Amino acid sequence: MKKLCVLVIALLLPLSLASADKKKDDEQQSDVKFQVLKADTGKPVRNAAVILHPVGGDGHQSRKGSELKTDSEGNTEIAVPYGKVRVQVIAPGFQTYGEDIEFSEPQKTVVIKLNRPGDQYSIYK
Repeated sequence: MKKLCVLVIALLLPLSLASADKKKDDEQQSDVKFQVLKADTGKPVRNAAVILHPVGGDGHQSRKGSELKTDSEGNTEIAVPYGKVRVQVIAPGFQTYGEDIEFSEPQKTVVIKLNRPGDQYSIYK
């Protein structure tokens, strides 16, 4: 009886893993390359945080997400499920960037240009 249980488990385990892999394959993904540049010079911004959150049909972002860092050339890559994703880019010395982007193709390159902070205005000048 014990051998029969072990045999059944040994046969069913690969089948369950195969069905889990099939579910992952059914979900289409886009290989996305982000390039973060300075808007004024076009030079890369290294070590910028690129934060991604899936966005539901109601426009609210989910709690799960990913944070990436750009390399010395301002590049980073990730595989993203098809659909709308909220993208934020944060880097010291630059304005925070944010936009919802729809991913529906196998490969996509997103170029993000960060601006320097604007001048502050005061009535006391």
